[in-house]
Amino acid sequence: MLISGNRICCGGRFQPLDLKLEGGCVVDLAPRGQLGPADGDFHDAPVLPGFVDIHTHGGDMVDVNHVGSLEEVRRLSRFYASRGVTGFLVSVMTDTQERTELLLRIFADACERDLGGAKLLGIHLEGPFLSREYKGAMPDYLILDGDTALFDRYQKVAGGHIRYITIAPEIPGGMELIRHIVLQGGVTVAIGHSAAEYEAAVAAIEAGASASTHLFNAMKLFHMHRPAISGASLERDEVFCEAICDGFHLHPATIRLILKTKGLGRVVAISDSIMAAGLPDGRYKLGVNDVIVEGGDAKLTDGVRAGSTLTLDKALRNLMTFTGYDVCELSPLLSANAARLLGISGIGDLNVGMSADFVVMDENYGIVQTYVGGERVYEKGGNV
Repeated sequence: MLISGNRICCGGRFQPLDLKLEGGCVVDLAPRGQLGPADGDFHDAPVLPGFVDIHTHGGDMVDVNHVGSLEEVRRLSRFYASRGVTGFLVSVMTDTQERTELLLRIFADACERDLGGAKLLGIHLEGPFLSREYKGAMPDYLILDGDTALFDRYQKVAGGHIRYITIAPEIPGGMELIRHIVLQGGVTVAIGHSAAEYEAAVAAIEAGASASTHLFNAMKLFHMHRPAISGASLERDEVFCEAICDGFHLHPATIRLILKTKGLGRVVAISDSIMAAGLPDGRYKLGVNDVIVEGGDAKLTDGVRAGSTLTLDKALRNLMTFTGYDVCELSPLLSANAARLLGISGIGDLNVGMSADFVVMDENYGIVQTYVGGERVYEKGGNV
């Protein structure tokens, strides 16, 4: 298959290109018109690498912690594809051991299947090894100290598909757990939901933690005398910072500050979406919690913010508005940076040797088509 367009995002800028696709990958690219007649011509439509969402709890009436069947995972996969996502992690929040293991089995099976939409790349464990002080929407009574044996059991049940985990380093056993996971390899450790002071956060980073879960949210905040976990995350160059760019969790000026501090290569835009994503205001669930959505803002009944209704296509448009950066400059925040953080090669960019995962957008940067491995999995107004 040969596709062509005047505005294909490659190398950090829009270029007029031909892309030859074979076996689900990009096998050749050249200036537009040089590889022959195109099978698909996108003309002046923006074409971006497919989005990768590494932190999401659901959407379209599906809550990750309540999933009970493969069909519900398929529904999530198709919903994400409609919002430009070509690869995602499911974020399993703190729950009972029995429920967590059931979810791990379901999602491990789904990782091996064609879901008809975005590809499930693995599992994100957001808990149970977190701070009770900064638990956010996590149920207090299910939060645990660091436990290497329990993590190993969960990874065995998941068939090795846990790829990302959030840990509060200051909790009893937290540092031991971080070192244990890093030594084993294959799982990216993020620090978050944490009361860690600067010194504890730096120790976790030096032990191999490489990300900060939704920076500034559910963590001890920066103080001029006590920089805390948020200060360490901003200071240390090796740390990737998640950011929820919905306009509720972070002020636009805070997002601009994060980008000035970390640069465009170390920020990962996430949705942290709940089952209400894509749906109107109302009452929903997030794990064991009741959530009320008003004006698109999701909160527990006590007013604590509980995930978001954000989708990554909206996050991209928000970032353009908040920062003034060009869409192609911002593209890595929704694709390549997440792939780099997780150590997944072959996704997140449109170049030779990469998976043909991309989105075609309209002039307002809404999603028109989504392709995974060169196959169209979503078309606006269509049946795909």
